[in-house]
Amino acid sequence: MSLKNGLKRFLGIKSAEELKKQKTPKEKTREFFEQLLFAAIAAFIIITFVIQNTRIPTGSMEGTILVGDFVLVNKFIYGSSSPKYIPFTEIEIPYFKLPAIKDPKAGDIVVFEYPGDRDLLVANERGVNYVKRCIGTPGDTIKIIDKVVFVNGKEFWIPPNIKYLSPYSKPEGMVNPGIFPPGMPWNEDSYGPLIVPYKGYEIRLAPDNVELWRTTIDREYGKRVVDVKNNVVTIEGIPVSTYTFKKDYYFMMGDNRDDSLDSRFWGFVPRDLVVGEAFIALFSWDRDIPFSDLFRLIGSIRLDRVLKLLN
Repeated sequence: MSLKNGLKRFLGIKSAEELKKQKTPKEKTREFFEQLLFAAIAAFIIITFVIQNTRIPTGSMEGTILVGDFVLVNKFIYGSSSPKYIPFTEIEIPYFKLPAIKDPKAGDIVVFEYPGDRDLLVANERGVNYVKRCIGTPGDTIKIIDKVVFVNGKEFWIPPNIKYLSPYSKPEGMVNPGIFPPGMPWNEDSYGPLIVPYKGYEIRLAPDNVELWRTTIDREYGKRVVDVKNNVVTIEGIPVSTYTFKKDYYFMMGDNRDDSLDSRFWGFVPRDLVVGEAFIALFSWDRDIPFSDLFRLIGSIRLDRVLKLLN
């Protein structure tokens, strides 16, 4: 069957001869499965390269995005990717990316593949998507003073639905041992300054700053390569005094600033893990209600969240 005839069948377009001809049960069954196949192919292409729906399981973006929101993600705008893993597995396969219309910019609500906990090379579960606000783009300097974010020395735009659970800030000098990068004398409210790496950015590497960059460099190699021997930094056993990054990176934070595990805790997001931009809440309901209680679940739909644009 030609592509033209296949599209006609998928769209339900029939010629005069087909309308006159009485189909046998076998022909009707074949036509049904052909239409089903074309519908599946069309859905696969749309979900893979254009728009994807994702459910929000945590409150890190409240009140911009609520737990239980079903959010549409524009994958095409940042450059869609073919599947990276065999479905329902964590087995990686070769993939390709389409050209991007634009790169993420500060203020965008970005969906990305979680890069992994701070001290891990990759996430424990591959292919898990997070959604956060892009705070820093390649080359930006991030600093947080009393919960206020500054980018390149200027106060960052305040999202309209930003949320704080506590009015008090952790003071400078109160160290959070879980902060990224490890060993820095910072906490989530008093943070930085930290430069977001970019492709071609050359840094000085020495024992006094190696922990600042160790995780990011190891992730670029996909294995543990950074070490310090006899007070000299080595990469794959070779002494080095500088390093040039191979990728562009982004710094992400949740709008629910006091209840968000984000780049302050696990690090930068490389460009190749960016999935798309979240732009609209399709609808929203109470995710704690089980599907077995269908009528109560339907009744929990938040009508004010239906087709709500995100900003």
